[in-house]
Amino acid sequence: MRVLIADDEPLARERLAALVADVGGEVVASVDSGEQAVQQTDQLRPDVCLLDIRMPGMDGLDAARLIAEMNGAPAVIFCTAYDEYALKAFDAHAVDYVLKPVRRERLQQAFERAGRLGITKVDKVSGALGARRQRSHICARVRGNLVLVPVQEILYLQAEDKYVVVHHTKGQVLVEDALRGLEEEFGDYFVRIHRNCLVARARMSGLSRSSDGRVFVKIDGSGDVLEVSRRNLPNLRKLVRSL
Repeated sequence: MRVLIADDEPLARERLAALVADVGGEVVASVDSGEQAVQQTDQLRPDVCLLDIRMPGMDGLDAARLIAEMNGAPAVIFCTAYDEYALKAFDAHAVDYVLKPVRRERLQQAFERAGRLGITKVDKVSGALGARRQRSHICARVRGNLVLVPVQEILYLQAEDKYVVVHHTKGQVLVEDALRGLEEEFGDYFVRIHRNCLVARARMSGLSRSSDGRVFVKIDGSGDVLEVSRRNLPNLRKLVRSL
């Protein structure tokens, strides 16, 4: 059984790796963040992911959500020191969860459970988490590689044909998410300025008017100036005054 370990504590990763070897598994990757867990899972295709739930940046629940959406998704087993996360682990449709400090016998049971359920046939966590959790990252493919963009680094989202262009602090990527769906998921972070554009509220630096009466919003961190539709202007003015 090929295993990926994700935990932000080096000693915890070392202990898990030793336990995995004891029960006959092979550690193919040992990483310290949810972002790396997703990227390495996409590249290495392990059979099982052992994910710590509390990690800085992308936590284990968000990582599991993205991993479960991959083709031939591996089984997910959560590792946590907090029993309060047990229910959330099963809400995420994980195969199992183990409490820290992890015991050899308990890890063996979790691996056996993964084998019985079919290690490549886990339920998607998106349905379980979608109504209660916003993603911390937007996932995109760039030349075949998985790119994770932190939502807090997004400047604005612009629909183009059947794609949405995610403009962020380090560039831009294309995603297949619908703009309406992104607005519903991140309504407290973005505001609609046009039928084809959502802007991060925290990135707006003001409004300007052209000689022909059109209104534009200035984006902090970008030289782009985006036009505001007449329909969305009243709401946007109220928002700008409250900032």
